[in-house]
Amino acid sequence: MTESEIQMVVAIIRPEKLGAAKQALARVNASSLTVTNVSGRGSESVKTEQWRGEEYTVDLIDKVKIECVVADIPAEDVTEAIAEAAKTGNPGDGRVFVLPVEEAVRIRTGERGPEAV
Repeated sequence: MTESEIQMVVAIIRPEKLGAAKQALARVNASSLTVTNVSGRGSESVKTEQWRGEEYTVDLIDKVKIECVVADIPAEDVTEAIAEAAKTGNPGDGRVFVLPVEEAVRIRTGERGPEAV
């Protein structure tokens, strides 16, 4: 497998672990990130709960998606930082994915490639 100079690390984690993940990313000098609130389902089982006498199904869990594009920092360092910060040891801790980035363009200056990151 060929390695791209630019990689995107995407992590889906518990919302309460966002602060710890941001601090861990700052420690590896990967402070540039995008955070999105998302809902999803992984290996957690579907739950049936009651509220005001009505039964409802909880099948999508609130999560936080972190996207971090790196060129001068090893993606492995970013991956490990997020994984260690987000780990609770319980189901639903999340996942981290590393994707190659074909091109990056900084809109303001027109820079391309690793310089744009």
